[in-house]
Amino acid sequence: MLAAWVWPAAWAGAAEVPEKPAESLYLALGEVGLDPARVYQVRDASLNRSSVQITLEDGKIGFTKDVMGKITGAFFEGDGEILLTPPNEVERKSLSLFTGMAILEEHFATAYFRFNDDTAAELRPDLRQTEDKQEFIDHWESAAKNLAIGDAMRLLVSFSRMLPAKGNAGGEGNGSPAENKTPDRFLHARLQGEQLGVFDVYVDSMTTEEIQAGQPKTAANGETYYDVWTSFSPQSRGRAQSDRPYENPIAIRKYTIATEVLPPKEIRAKARLNCEALESGGRALLFELSRFLEIQGVTLAGKPVEFIHNPAMEGTQLSRRGNDIVAVVLPEPLRAGQKLELEFVYGGEVLAAAGGGLLYVGARGTWYPNRGMEMADFDLEFRYPQEWTLIATGKPSAVSPEHAAKSGEQVSHWVAERPMPVAGFNLGKYREATTKAGDVTVETYATQNVERDFPSGRIEVIAPTGADPKVRAPEVVVPPRPSPARNEVRVGDAAAKAIEFFAERFGPFPYSHLSLTQMPGRASQGWPELIFLSSYAFLDEQQREQLHFDSQRSLLQESIPAHETAHQWWGDLIGWSSYRDQWFSEGLANYSAMMMLQDKNPPGFREIMEQYRDDLLEKNKDGMTPVDAGPVTLGTRLLSSRFPEGYEAISYGRGTWLFHMLRTMLDDAGGAPGKRNLGPGEEPFVRALKKLRQQYEGKTISTRELLDVFAEELPQSLRYEGKKSLDWFLDGWVNGTAVPRLELKAARFTAKGSAQTVAGTILQKDAPRDLITSVPVYGVAAGRRLEFLGRVFADGEESSFRLSVPAGVHKIVLDPFETVLRQR
Repeated sequence: MLAAWVWPAAWAGAAEVPEKPAESLYLALGEVGLDPARVYQVRDASLNRSSVQITLEDGKIGFTKDVMGKITGAFFEGDGEILLTPPNEVERKSLSLFTGMAILEEHFATAYFRFNDDTAAELRPDLRQTEDKQEFIDHWESAAKNLAIGDAMRLLVSFSRMLPAKGNAGGEGNGSPAENKTPDRFLHARLQGEQLGVFDVYVDSMTTEEIQAGQPKTAANGETYYDVWTSFSPQSRGRAQSDRPYENPIAIRKYTIATEVLPPKEIRAKARLNCEALESGGRALLFELSRFLEIQGVTLAGKPVEFIHNPAMEGTQLSRRGNDIVAVVLPEPLRAGQKLELEFVYGGEVLAAAGGGLLYVGARGTWYPNRGMEMADFDLEFRYPQEWTLIATGKPSAVSPEHAAKSGEQVSHWVAERPMPVAGFNLGKYREATTKAGDVTVETYATQNVERDFPSGRIEVIAPTGADPKVRAPEVVVPPRPSPARNEVRVGDAAAKAIEFFAERFGPFPYSHLSLTQMPGRASQGWPELIFLSSYAFLDEQQREQLHFDSQRSLLQESIPAHETAHQWWGDLIGWSSYRDQWFSEGLANYSAMMMLQDKNPPGFREIMEQYRDDLLEKNKDGMTPVDAGPVTLGTRLLSSRFPEGYEAISYGRGTWLFHMLRTMLDDAGGAPGKRNLGPGEEPFVRALKKLRQQYEGKTISTRELLDVFAEELPQSLRYEGKKSLDWFLDGWVNGTAVPRLELKAARFTAKGSAQTVAGTILQKDAPRDLITSVPVYGVAAGRRLEFLGRVFADGEESSFRLSVPAGVHKIVLDPFETVLRQR
C-alpha cells in the first residue's frame, strides 16, 4: 500500500488546487528531475522484489525531487548487478532466446528507477554523504528528465487516488467506499547492461503478470519490436494472465456510439460508455484509442472530468495496434458496484483510404475508447455521404425520427444481438450480393476495382521455336486488374457453406446475419456479424494463376472465408482469457477451415498440413526455426525482433496441428479410424466443441479450461497413467515447442495359438526427455493393407509397448497417416 503522503504547500487549501490537478500531477511525474540535495554514495544496497534482486555494489545515486511530497525515482551510476529467476521452463527458454541466459544475471553501469513505494527509504541505511553532488546532477539530470515520462501514466494511476475529491463521482451503487483491495506496488528499472545493452525490468503488483523484463530492438526488416524476454507472476500462479499494462477496476457493459463519417479519412464521434465498478478505490481509468484521434472532452454523468492522452512505447503491441492510452481521472474514488456513465467526444483521421472505392477502419488504430476484447452490448449510429455504403457489426435497426438523415447524408443504426468483444465498420463504394445459409442471411460487399497497391499479373507469350527474336519478340500480355465485384457471389456462397458446415458441428450460427466486406491488403479479420475480407480472397482460380500463386497459397486463399467465418464461434462468441490463450482462437478457427477442406479435398488438406509443418522447421539465416520462437501460449510475445513472422507460424501453424492431434487422437480411441461411419456431429472431437460452445458462449476461456473440455471425451485407452486429464498434452505440446522424430526399434511378433502379439520400442528423438506423445501404431497386412492396432504413449526417449495383432499382419509402422506433428 502507499505510504502516508505529505501534501505540497501549494495544494494545502482547496482554493489553491490547480484547475486541472490530474494533468498537473501527470506533468509533474513526467518532468521530474533530480534533487541536488539528494545525491549520495551507495554501497552494498539491494532491492529485493520476489524473483528479482537488484544490488547496487558501489557508486553514486541521486533521487528525484518530490512529487506530492513523495520521492518517485532515482538515477544510479557505478557497479550494479541484477538477478532475475523465471519460475518455469517456458519462461527460462524465452529469456534464454533473447539473452543467452536461462537466469538473468547481468552487471550494469547505470540504472534509472521509478517507484511508487518506500524504495528510497529502503535504500537509506546504505547511503553515505558525498561532496561532488553538483557534478553528478550536471552529468545525469538531462537523462533522468528524458526518462521520466515513460512511467508517468503508471504512477498517475497510483497517485491519483490522493488527489482532492470534487463531490460525488456521478454514479450510483450500493458499494462501500472501502480502500482498494488490490495491492499497488510498482518498480521499474531501466538498466545499462554490460552485455545486453539497455533493458527494462518491471515489478508491478497491479498487473496479473507481476514481473516482466525486455527491451526495444530493431529487426533486420527495419521494424522496431519490444521484445518481452520473460513475464510471469510467481506469487499468483493461479490467476489469469494478461497482456494489459494495468487492470482497470471497471467493466464496460454497453457502448452507445454516434459517428459521423467524413470520407476519405475523418470521423467525428460521441461514445457513451455504461460501466460498473468492480472494486473500490480507483481514480484513473485507462482506455485504448487510436493515436490519430483527438479527444475534445470527457464527461461523467454529464459533468466534465479530466483526461490525459499518453503515447504508447514504440515497438509494444499497443503501439503496433496504432493505439495510445487515454486516462480518465474521476473526481473521487470508485465504490464497488457503482454504475458510471462516461461520454467521450472525439474525432480525427482514423480511416485509411486505399483507392478503388475502399476505406479501411482499423489500419490506424481503434476507433472508439475500449479496454481490449471484453464482452459488451453495442448500439451504433452512423452518418455518412450518400454515395457510400457502410456496414457495421450488429444487426441493422430502424433509425428513430429524431435521428433522421439530413440532406446529402445517410443514417444507419446497428444493434448487437448479444454481447460482443469488439465493434467495427467498413465503408466502400460496393456492389452487393445476397445468399442464405438456412435462416442466416449472408451479404457480400465488394468494389468493382481493387486498391491501388494491388499487384497485376504478367503473362509472357514466348515466340515459336525457330522464330528470329529480332523479327518477333516475345509478347507480354498484362491482364486486366481483377474485379472483386465479379466474384462476390462465389465468396458469399463459400461463407454460406461454411456456416452450414460449422453449424452442424459447433451448434447454430450465433447471429441472424453475416456481412462480408472487401478490405484492402492481405489481412482479413472476422468480427461479430462482420468479416473484413482481403481483396485477395475475391480472386478466382485463373486470377490466382496470373499472380503466380503456388498450390498451397491458392488453397489457403480459398479457405479464408471459412477461416474468418469460424471466428464467429471461436474468438467472437467465445473469447480468450489472456494473451496466453489467444492461440486457441486462431488455431481453432484455422483448423475449422481445414476440417472443411479435408471433407471436400483430402489431398489439399494434407498438402496444407505438410506446409505448416515444413514452415515450422525451416531455418532462417541464423540457423533458427520458428519453433525456437516459443510455444503457442506466448501469444503476441512471439512477434519479436528475432522472429518477425513467429506469431503467424506458431499460432496458425502449430496451433492448427495441435487441434488436429487432439481430433485424430480422440477419433482413433473409438476403434479403426474412418470405419465407424459417424455423422458430422458424432465424432468425439466435435462433441467436445459443442460442449465448449454451450459452456462458454459469451465468456472467455483459458487454455486449461479448453483442454478440460476435451479431456471429458477421453476413453480409458487415452488416459495417461489412468488419469482423465490432458495435462501431459498441455505440458509437452501446448506449452512446449517439440517437433520430434519417431522411430520404431526391434518389433517382435509372438504367436500363441490363433492369437498374435507384437512388442517393440518407440524412440523419440530431437525432443525433450519428458515429452509424452500419443502415437498411432498400425500393422501392415497382405496387399500392403494397413490395420489400426492402437495408440501407445511414447514417454521420453524410449518407450516399450505390446499390442494384439490380427492374423496376417507382418510389419509395424508408426503414424502412417501423419497425424502427429513430427519430423519426417
